[in-house]
Amino acid sequence: MGTPDFAVPSLQALLSEGYSVVAVVTQPDKPKGRSGALCFSPVKETALAAGLPVLQPVKVRDPLFLEELAALAPDLIVVAAFGQIIPKTILELPRFGCVNLHGSLLPRYRGAAPVQYAVLDGEKESGVTLMQMGEGLDTGDMIARITVELAPDETGGSLFDKLSQAGAKLLIDTLPSIMDGTVVRTPQPEQSPTPYASMLTKEMGRLDFERTAVELERQIRGLNPWPCAYTFCRKKLMKVWAARLPGKDEGVAPEKGCPCGTVLKADKDGIFVACRDSILILTQVQIEGKKRMDAAAFLRGCPLQAKELLGETDA
Repeated sequence: MGTPDFAVPSLQALLSEGYSVVAVVTQPDKPKGRSGALCFSPVKETALAAGLPVLQPVKVRDPLFLEELAALAPDLIVVAAFGQIIPKTILELPRFGCVNLHGSLLPRYRGAAPVQYAVLDGEKESGVTLMQMGEGLDTGDMIARITVELAPDETGGSLFDKLSQAGAKLLIDTLPSIMDGTVVRTPQPEQSPTPYASMLTKEMGRLDFERTAVELERQIRGLNPWPCAYTFCRKKLMKVWAARLPGKDEGVAPEKGCPCGTVLKADKDGIFVACRDSILILTQVQIEGKKRMDAAAFLRGCPLQAKELLGETDA
């Protein structure tokens, strides 16, 4: 049971290791783009290419779907970023229950977006936890974990890819002990408070230059590729795909009383913007209606002047 790219390596690993995958359950097809054409999930595409039956219930509690699932008589259900809450009727259906690959080192970052929050919060490491699913939200007993270090330039997208591969390896390494009954399950330690990774929204991408440069740089990396950080430039929405903190020799200090969001200078090295405590240098941007480009290329078509203010909009 899975939907996005995160789940694809695990499905491929199960097949390559010779496990009998009796069916794949994924979210219903969704319209995409201006045409509204229905788009298959990455997991569905992988399943169809492998000739596997695909089930796409709108709600997993639907009695007809539950009957269909029960008829398959699975020994184990593997869940990876499926996208719906799994009810008790399904949790208790397989002989070995349901196991879930969660993109964090539990109990940190229970919730919908653990991968991105690790970058947003400046974590040095993350990982994947294989857990026995219970009725609580990501609260089941841990079976195994694998740790992954974050690179200094890690984005939500790059970490997503790393963890999806690590999760597939963790699953294959652990499955034999689940099947032969020797697996050891460990209750999650409780932390107070336990960091929670709520669902991402587009609004989270808006850059508030009243925040620190470090926070803003993490926001840009963590929300890349979705929902993507953004601001407004001359009343137009401008996505910010990449930024960096200033080096020792780039001290373009804002004048006293300079508003946060003020462009201090803009050249081939980037767009230098005043923020709460320092400067943020935007290095890759995309103005609405145009392609994503390096700041130098953007400035050739839209030269910004010092003291212009980013973030202002008519809205």
